Amino acid sequence: MSAESNNIKSLEIENEDFRNSVGTMDETGKRKWIFPRKPKGKYTNYRNYTSYVLLALFFGLPFVKINNNPFLLINVIDGRFFIFGQSFYLQDFFILALGAVTSVIFVMLFTVVFGRIFCGWLCPQTLFMEMIFRKIEYWIEGDRNKQMKLDRQEWDTEKIRKRLTKWSVFLLISLAISHFMFMYIVGYEEVFRIMGEGPAENSLKFTAMLFFTMTFYFVFAWLREQVCTLVCPYGRLQGVLIDKQTINVYYDFKRGEGRSKWRNNEDRKAAGKGDCIDCNQCVVVCPTGIDIRNGQQLECVNCTACIDACDEVMDKVGLPRGLVRYATEAEIENQEKFTFTSRMKATTVFLALLIGFLGFLMYDRGSMEAKFIKPAGSTFFIKNGKITNTFIYTLLNKSNDKKVLTIKVIMPAHAEITYFGSEKIILKGDQILKGNINITFPEEDIKFSKQNLVIGVFDEKGKMVDSFETTFEGPFKLVL
Repeated sequence: MSAESNNIKSLEIENEDFRNSVGTMDETGKRKWIFPRKPKGKYTNYRNYTSYVLLALFFGLPFVKINNNPFLLINVIDGRFFIFGQSFYLQDFFILALGAVTSVIFVMLFTVVFGRIFCGWLCPQTLFMEMIFRKIEYWIEGDRNKQMKLDRQEWDTEKIRKRLTKWSVFLLISLAISHFMFMYIVGYEEVFRIMGEGPAENSLKFTAMLFFTMTFYFVFAWLREQVCTLVCPYGRLQGVLIDKQTINVYYDFKRGEGRSKWRNNEDRKAAGKGDCIDCNQCVVVCPTGIDIRNGQQLECVNCTACIDACDEVMDKVGLPRGLVRYATEAEIENQEKFTFTSRMKATTVFLALLIGFLGFLMYDRGSMEAKFIKPAGSTFFIKNGKITNTFIYTLLNKSNDKKVLTIKVIMPAHAEITYFGSEKIILKGDQILKGNINITFPEEDIKFSKQNLVIGVFDEKGKMVDSFETTFEGPFKLVL
C-alpha cells in the first residue's frame, strides 16, 4: 500500500467516531461533549505565539508601575482607577464613559471588516480555554481518540486517576487566575497581604476569591465552549454586523463541492468532483463542534483550527491549500483573489483615529481639578462696606508630584481672600484636599444679587493649573 493510501486510511480511522460528537446538542436537546483533535499547523503556531505574549501580559502587568502608579487597576470598591499609569477618579467618569462608547464603536467597526478575529486570537475565554486548560487536558488524557475512549470507559483506576489529576490541576489554575484578577482590582500588594494574613483575618475577601475561583473552574472545566455558543452576546451581534465583504474563516464551496472520498489516481475534475475529500478533519478539530462547510455560523470563533487541518489534508493528497481559509463571502462567490478593499482601508484608518481619540481623552485631563461650592444654606454678610461669601474648596491633585498652590479671584477684580489656615496650600500627589475660604468685595463693586465669579488655582511658579466658575451673592438692588 502506498504512503498516500496510508495517509488517507489514517484519516478515516482517526475520524471513525466524529459523527457522534458533532455539535454541542443532540436531537433530544442533551449536551454533547466536544472532543476536538489537537490542532497543528501554521495558524496554530501563530496563535500559540500570540497567546504567549498575551498570557505574559496578563500575569505580568499587575507588577508594572508607571510613576509609582499601577499600570492597570480597576478598584470599583474604593473608586480608584489607573489606566496606563494615569489615575482616574469619579470626577473623570465622563472620560471613562466616552472611552467605553469609543470602544463599542471600535468593536462594531472592527467586526464589520475583520469579523471575529478577536474571538479566535484575543478573547480571554478562548485564550485560557484553548491555550491553557485544553493543552493540560491533552497532556493528561491524550488526544481526541484517547479522550473519547476514556469517556466511554468504566470508572476504573485509570479513569479516576486521570480525571482527578485533571480536575485538581484545573482547580489550581483557576485559583491562580482569580488571584491575578484580584490584583487588577486591589493591587498585588493587597493580594499578598491577604494571602499572608490568611482567611480568618479577611473572611469577606477570601469568600469573594473562592467564589471567583469556583466560577473560573466551572467555566473552564464544564461550561467550556458553551460560553461562546450560548452565553457570549458577541456571536449574536456578529450576525447583525457582518456582510459579504467581512473577512471570516470560510469554506470555498465553489471549489470543494461536490465532496467525495479520495480515490488514488482519479481525475476528480473530470468526474465532476470537488476538492473536498469529505475527511471531516475540519470538523474533528473544531472546539465548538461545528462543520465549517455548512457556511458561516454563530458558533464559529474563527480559531483557524479547521484551516490548518484542511491544509494538512490538501498537502497529503496533493491538492492546493486554501479550501478553508480567511476570505470574504463575496470573494468565495465570485472566485476572486482577496484584496484589501478601499472600505477596509478607510475603516482601518478610522479605527486608528478612534484609538488616538481615546488616548487623547485619557491624557488630556490636566493635573489638577478644583471646585468651589457655597455651603448649603449659607448666604452673604456685609461688614464695613464689604460683602463676604464663604466657599468650600475641593482640590484634587491628579499627578504624583507635590504641589504648592494659591487661590486667586480672576474675575471680577479687587477681591480679598481670607484663608482658614495657610495661604500656601500643600497638596501631595494623588491627594484630595478640602477647606474653606472667604471672598470679599467692596459693596460698590457688586452690581447684581448674583454675579459671575471666576476663581483660579495657581502653582508656585504662578501658572494657573485650573479655574472654576461660580456666582457671588450680594443684596438685591433695583436697577432703574
